[in-house]
Amino acid sequence: MTTHRTLCAQLLALLVVTLATPVLAADSRDRDVAELTRLSDAWDKAIVRKDEKAIADNMAEDFRQIDPRANLETKKSFVAGIMDPKLTIDPYTVEEFEVRLYGDTALLSGRTHMTGKYDGETFESNYRYIDIYVRRDGQWKIVSVQITRIPPAQKPAG
Repeated sequence: MTTHRTLCAQLLALLVVTLATPVLAADSRDRDVAELTRLSDAWDKAIVRKDEKAIADNMAEDFRQIDPRANLETKKSFVAGIMDPKLTIDPYTVEEFEVRLYGDTALLSGRTHMTGKYDGETFESNYRYIDIYVRRDGQWKIVSVQITRIPPAQKPAG
């Protein structure tokens, strides 16, 4: 037979767990957002400095990218493209950065302004992107990237 004291203790324990769950979830979410932000920034910097190992280590083996021309890139072809000696990327800016979490899947998005050179020719590009990260075996890895080019601003006539 359950005593009044036992029942009160059980209710108190349930109340503590119930009240603590949103705090723990918020702490976990904040940690995930901070980790994903760090990973994204580190990956951007690795791309600029052409650190092949750091680039590849952030990527899942089944990585795919859809580029602005609707071409599909694999992990191997993406890394090879970045490592192409004809390509130099200047440090670039990311604006409107956002992390959205859905359990063990995260959507990172933003707007990027990039400059550099390819085969001696200067280029400039502006695009929006979405990077999809998945947590596998406790580690976040990028599994997919979609890039949409933002057309250059039109100069007013006249």
